[in-house]
Amino acid sequence: MRVSRLYVAMPLVLHETIELDEDSAHYLRTVLRLKKTQTITLFNGEGGEYQGKVVEVSRKRVLIELLSFTNRSVESGLHVILGLGVSRGDRMDFSVQKSVELGIAKITPLQTERCVVQLKAEKGQNKVRHWQKIAQHATEQSGRTFRPTVEAVENIEAWVKQQTGLKLFLDPFATRTLKQLQPEGRQVTLLAGPEGGFSEQEREMAKQAGFIPVQMGPRILRTETAALTAITAVQVLWGDLGREDAE
Repeated sequence: MRVSRLYVAMPLVLHETIELDEDSAHYLRTVLRLKKTQTITLFNGEGGEYQGKVVEVSRKRVLIELLSFTNRSVESGLHVILGLGVSRGDRMDFSVQKSVELGIAKITPLQTERCVVQLKAEKGQNKVRHWQKIAQHATEQSGRTFRPTVEAVENIEAWVKQQTGLKLFLDPFATRTLKQLQPEGRQVTLLAGPEGGFSEQEREMAKQAGFIPVQMGPRILRTETAALTAITAVQVLWGDLGREDAE
């Protein structure tokens, strides 16, 4: 029987009993539907995970006793950062969820000229909190013990100037492929556009900031497909499956 996993934003100490915060307690009661004496795996994103036992489930509180600790990690040796043009509806949700499953370290939603969705002030903050929650659940599901970050929405012009490592932007009309490149310092930064792609001005801006245009094959991919294909490709080449010490 599979043991449920839950991310908790609190210090965890072996053999102590912790009280879950309101959101985590609600999730354990109503979604996981765990009962007293059942087991659960907890992690706080700082590495490793704790095996715990539910000692109390009530409307007032949920208590977990931490029984053992496992220092395990399924993180990639490649630090992958994604700048992703904001897309409509559940496309962005899907991209965030699957990027986390594929081992992304950080995601920054980007406002670009051709973004159909324009996020400002409170609306943008609410969306980021929503994507952070999606990332959390994807981390729980995929067995990761480090929680990737979803940053605040940023303008593409400012973002491209801040990045380091091997910097790539996904361009269906590019002539270079990933096989012709090599990461710097075990870090790759990917830039993927929204539904309408990048404007010519943004393409030039990215290139001036050191981003190399690369293609993911001969076909034009949708925004959510392109980003996930790129993450998978760099993981195969240089990350999860590309390391010499991978088993």
